[in-house]
Amino acid sequence: MAYKIRILPRWLVFLFDLFLVCCCLFLSRMLKLNFDWPKVDAGLRLMLLVVLVFNTALFYVFKSYAGIIRYTNLEDAQRLVMVNAIASFFYLVLNTFVPLFRYGSFFTLQIVTINFLITTFVIIFYRLAVRYCFNFYKSLSQNNKANKKSVIVYDTSADGQHIQKVLNSLPNGDLQVVAYLDDAFNTSGKMLEGLPIYNTSEASIAKLRDEGVELLILANKQISKDRLNALVDICFTNGIRVQQVPAMRDWLNGKLDSQQLQDIKIEDLLEREVIKIHNEAIYTQLKGRKILVTGAAGSIGSELVRQLIQYRPSLIILCDKAETPMHDFHLEIQDRYKNANVKAYLGDITDRQRMEHLFEVYNPQIVFHAAAYKHVPLMEDNPSIAVLNNVLGTKILAELAVANDVEKFVMISTDKAVNPTNIMGASKRIAEIFTQSYYSYLAADENKNRQRGHHTTKFVTTRFGNVLGSNGSVIPRFKMQMERGGPITVTHPDITRYFMTIPEACLLVIEAGVMGGGGEIFIFDMGKPVKIVDLARKVIKLAGKEPDIDIRIVFTGLRPGEKLYEELLGTTENAMPTYHEKILIADVQQYDFEVVEQKVDKLIKCARQHYTLETVHLMKDLVPEFISNNLVYEKVNK
Repeated sequence: MAYKIRILPRWLVFLFDLFLVCCCLFLSRMLKLNFDWPKVDAGLRLMLLVVLVFNTALFYVFKSYAGIIRYTNLEDAQRLVMVNAIASFFYLVLNTFVPLFRYGSFFTLQIVTINFLITTFVIIFYRLAVRYCFNFYKSLSQNNKANKKSVIVYDTSADGQHIQKVLNSLPNGDLQVVAYLDDAFNTSGKMLEGLPIYNTSEASIAKLRDEGVELLILANKQISKDRLNALVDICFTNGIRVQQVPAMRDWLNGKLDSQQLQDIKIEDLLEREVIKIHNEAIYTQLKGRKILVTGAAGSIGSELVRQLIQYRPSLIILCDKAETPMHDFHLEIQDRYKNANVKAYLGDITDRQRMEHLFEVYNPQIVFHAAAYKHVPLMEDNPSIAVLNNVLGTKILAELAVANDVEKFVMISTDKAVNPTNIMGASKRIAEIFTQSYYSYLAADENKNRQRGHHTTKFVTTRFGNVLGSNGSVIPRFKMQMERGGPITVTHPDITRYFMTIPEACLLVIEAGVMGGGGEIFIFDMGKPVKIVDLARKVIKLAGKEPDIDIRIVFTGLRPGEKLYEELLGTTENAMPTYHEKILIADVQQYDFEVVEQKVDKLIKCARQHYTLETVHLMKDLVPEFISNNLVYEKVNK
């Protein structure tokens, strides 16, 4: 095999280069003197000795012999030209200032010029010839492999060319790059590195499919979401799988293997660009502060902590009641962020005494409240637990935040709180109502607070849709079902949801904490809602399988309390703009805190007794727009 050919020893390349330099000088002198041997022979030995000694030194200093000949590239050629140029300059200087005995001047300008051209050509040409022969022999060997997959590389930039060279040079690789793909239509029909360039039209990709291409490799990480979606859809239509190259820092031992190629993640195909926020005020307000994150071991809470660490708070308190996830996450933080001051605190947010202890010991200045029960079917069967965790827990934390002079209290809510049809959404809406009305009540007595030396805690709420990849979300479930061979279950063919990534959701929460002046509910433009069944099909195709052929999709019917469509604003709510075009503030109904507090206390008292229908009825009293989709609670709706 070609890859088993041993690399020539460097000393042998070194000697061969010196031999060629001497031969080229001899040929140059022959040409200049019209092959008149007596004239050529006069002083030739001394001349060759000078060339030999000086080029030995130059080759050693510039390591021109060190490159692997079969991988000769432009940098190697430039190094050789520079070595020959320096040698030629030295010859001319020597000819001018150091007459060589009786032979006089023999490094003439004509000889030096001819020698430079011949030597440069010969020494580079033989390297390229070796490279060509090696690649030709290697291609013959590879073409004999029946299991080689024909692949195309997207992007003709330096990254694309590098990936092509790496993949085609893998000794045991099972991939063969046969073409490039590029958005620039004017490159179609041209060649690069001996390979054709195709445009990204459907006709071009269909032609590549007919020629046996099975895989598209994305080398360009900067491709836009719209372009990526369109390209992936065209490839899927033509039965071509799409994969991407991992970041270079993730290559094993600095080398790329075909096994390291990654499938496109569904997060990469979100049908909108990720919101990016560059707000210096975030760093100013968070640096040096003590921050409490509840639900810190969960998917949202843990990502919040990872992002908050970047703003250099003096302390982050991780609060969660799940022991094993907390232990694992705390170890991760200790490994990844050596200088971060992070404390793990096991505690249930419904345990007032435990939470009082937390505030007394650590005295947080900012609270990010991510702890909540969120699974709709479970909460439908356990409404009293939803109230105790989502409402009572929020109430306890809010009251302790005020009592301990917390500056900001940022609560994470959900779009299921808008015109709720399930227990989970209604419980989160009640938590929103409580914190909002509580802030309004405190703000009315702001002057009294100042006189007592206290400031008013600012309560801010963020409301967003489903998060891709969060614990218990639809994508991990789809992947788990696929690993079992299917089927993938979807509740309804028309069910749609808004989606965002976990990092994006957490960025919004942090931004809201800085932007909020108190009492706001922040929402943002989440783009187009996505049909869950379309998401399922894409997940199957991204894994290189065919929906309803390799993996079936089965519709199981809407679950109790489940909506077909989610909403970001209630029927009586409007949205107001902020300084960021994608972030809005919901203009929601205001409530009297004293009335809300009485109703919430009554609700919590009922939930402690675990009275199911009574609890749901009191939730309805607090949130009149709550109309349950669960047949069990039909009486409450009436």
